[in-house]
Order: sequence, then C-alpha cells, then structure tokens
Amino acid sequence: MKKILIIDDDRLFLDLLTNYVRERYPDLEIITCNEPLQGLAQIDKDLDLLLLDLEMPKMDGGKLLSYAIEKGLDRRRIIILSGRDADYLHERFAMGECLAVLNKNEARQKVVLDMIFDALQKK
Repeated sequence: MKKILIIDDDRLFLDLLTNYVRERYPDLEIITCNEPLQGLAQIDKDLDLLLLDLEMPKMDGGKLLSYAIEKGLDRRRIIILSGRDADYLHERFAMGECLAVLNKNEARQKVVLDMIFDALQKK
C-alpha cells in the first residue's frame, strides 16, 4: 500500500482531501496532521507522497520541504499546496525543487492531484 502524508493546518481542507482520496483511491494509505511540528515525526524517506501546506503557523511548508529532503525523501515525492496564485508559487519554488506547487483552491489543480494519485494507485 502506498503511503501519503498530508500536513495542513486547515482542518476543513484536510478532511475534504482525506475523504476524497480514501473514497476514490482505496489502495492508498493516508496519514494526516494539522499541526506542522507534530508532522515532522511522520516524515521519512519511505513516504510515497508528501503534501505540504505552504502557509502554516510555527513552521511553513518551505521549512518542512527542506526538512523532508534532509531526511532523505526524494523531492519528486513532495507537493506544496497553497491558496496563493501560481505566479507567486513558481517564484518562491524553483522548478525541480519539488514535484509540484499547486493552488489548493483552483479546481484545475485537482486534475493534477488526481493524475498523481492515479499513478500511485496503479504502481
């Protein structure tokens, strides 16, 4: 079973995304954390996918991204989610710094997540 960790302080968004993935992709194991500091303990190199909210109190997604890479997680298994527009996100994160940076409020971005979840479930 492929393991996905989602760290996001927005409990409503976290619950919606978790329920969506569990319903549509039953072969994926979802672990969630709405507190970034507690999420640190869940990050390891064996995760198949890490979804990080960019703006969180105490520790933002950029710091969590750096921590995950230091722990040995392949940057191609990390996605940054944010309410910020795509231009801001692409300025903040250079291409190749992680798998993707996505606006979590845009419906078109959900298509990208679905492609990634589909690929994980098929492996």
